Order: sequence, then C-alpha cells, then structure tokens
Amino acid sequence: MAMSEQTTLAANMGERRFGRVNWTGTATLMEREVRRFMNVWSQTIMAPLINAGLLLMIFTIAIGPNRGDVMGVDFMTFLAPGILTMTVIQNAFANTSSSMASAKVQGNIVDTLMPPLSAGELLAGYIFGSFARGAMVATVIALGSWVFLGVGMQNPFWVITFVLLGSIFMGGLGLIAGIYANKFDQLSAISNFIVTPLAFLSGTFYSIDALPALMQTLCHINPFFYIIDGVRFGMIGVSDSSPWVGLGIVTLACAVVMAICWTWLDRGYRLKA
Repeated sequence: MAMSEQTTLAANMGERRFGRVNWTGTATLMEREVRRFMNVWSQTIMAPLINAGLLLMIFTIAIGPNRGDVMGVDFMTFLAPGILTMTVIQNAFANTSSSMASAKVQGNIVDTLMPPLSAGELLAGYIFGSFARGAMVATVIALGSWVFLGVGMQNPFWVITFVLLGSIFMGGLGLIAGIYANKFDQLSAISNFIVTPLAFLSGTFYSIDALPALMQTLCHINPFFYIIDGVRFGMIGVSDSSPWVGLGIVTLACAVVMAICWTWLDRGYRLKA
C-alpha cells in the first residue's frame, strides 16, 4: 500500500461517518434502555403501580370521608395527581441511575462508551428511557384515577408538559447520580437522603399553604414542587402556584441538569479509567 493511501486511511479512521447525528446508534441506545426496564416489567412497571394503588387505598381507609376539602376539592381528588407525579419522579430517576450504575459496577460501561456516539447522543438515549418509563407509569395511574376516583384531566397540555419535563429532569439527576456513584450503596444514599425527601416535602400529600413560612419558601425553590403542582393543575385545575412560573423554573432546572450530564459524558468523568 502506498504511503499516501496509508496516510488517507489513518486520517479516515478518526472521522465521523454518520453525519451530524448518529440516528441509528441513538435509536439503538433508546431501544436498549426501554428493553432493559421492560425485561423486568414486574419490578419496574407493575411494582410502582401497586405501590401507588396501595397509597391511595391506605389514605382512603385511614382518613375516610370526614377529611375536609383541600383547595376546594375532595382530598382524594387532590391526592391523586401528587401520587402520580411522585411515582413518575421516582421511576425516571431509578431508570437512568440504575442503568449507569449497573454498567459501571459490572464493568460493561465500555459497551456504551465504545460505539461512535457523541455525548449528546448518549444523553438522548438515556433520557428517552426515563421518559418512556415515566410515561408508562403515568398513563396507567391516570387511567386508574379516572376509573376509580373519577379524576380526569382538565388540561392535558399541562399534564403532558410537566410529566415530560419531570422525566427529563429526574432522568438527568439519575444519570448524574449513576455517574458519580461507584457502588450501589452510594446510589441508595443519594436516593434515600436527597430524592425521596425532596419528593415527599414538595406538596405531594398536602397544599404548601399548610406549612410554616420558612418551609413554604424552601418549597418555592424546589423544582420537585413545581413538577407536582403543574401536573395537579392539569388534572384537577387547582395549584399552589402559576403553572407558567413552574414551567419556567422546571425548564431552567432541566437545562442546568442536562448541561452537567453532557459535560460529564463528554469528558468521561468517573467513567473512563
């Protein structure tokens, strides 16, 4: 082989030959992430649905019909959107965090890093998996709330928007946690001491008007609160804050989290030995 041909071949080996976006590779990663949680659907889909149903049943039995209205609506009607959103949040976080952490602990993260995928394409693949899982859970719980509680959707636009943004935000946080954690104990600590408290203290089970002034202030800087509040507004038409304010804050939070995820993936932070 001539020297010029060898030089051309060496140069071509480092070139990207998929155009601006590797659509096939990105779609394959998306499919892998969906197949990953669907292969254990009894744990990833059915279990959260059962937990949400049990929460609603327990509150119904424990509180009964004597509980007064909250923000002008029946308590169970008020509660349904909060439980739906909390379930979406937890599942979106769990999907990316467990996928990334498992790959690192099992040593097969190289299978994700070796293909010709950019940081943005990797990010899109992982986040799509979180959105797909969150959307499945949200759809089934919403149907159950409509059938058993008569809670429909007064404004589907807001429900879809905040479920989408919530899944993106929590999928990004899960990816950050999965990249940072080097073992499952660290991942569990992040979930138990950060994600779960923020979700429970964000108006899932109550209006934040019932909180002391300091707690209300803290809630208003917590993106979790706006995700839950936005879904509640879309389902039952009441909320603690304007959905437009929530849209702006959650969108900004998503942008920040996505920027961190992209930077870490691009640099291979805590991924490459």
